Amino acid sequence: MPDFDGRIFRADCGSRLLLDQLADKWSVLILAVLCAEPQRFNSLKRRLEGVTQKALTQALRRLERNGIVERRVLPVSPVAVEYRMTPLGHTLKQPFEALSAWTLAHLPEVEAARQAFDERGEGSAEA
Repeated sequence: MPDFDGRIFRADCGSRLLLDQLADKWSVLILAVLCAEPQRFNSLKRRLEGVTQKALTQALRRLERNGIVERRVLPVSPVAVEYRMTPLGHTLKQPFEALSAWTLAHLPEVEAARQAFDERGEGSAEA
């Protein structure tokens, strides 16, 4: 396990809020899409099955506020908005690709562990 800077475990560490915002389900998926290429809002919404307009808007605003994504108004009729990764945001590409690959590679093992847990009758741990 990496040697973490002890500050990350403190309640007043600003990295906790940032980690919470970056590790959010929709943020991870948004960044996976935007790492490949810029997208318009509606294109993102169609690509991310199940995301509501409100959840997508909130996640994009958090990512924009943190300097990870930039929003650009396109001078077309009707007006369109495009989102793209910032240079800072692109630094997340490698760790997010690794996380995505791990998730896909180990999903069968995780599902088996879930089933074994549920069969033991230890209750549901879903969030």
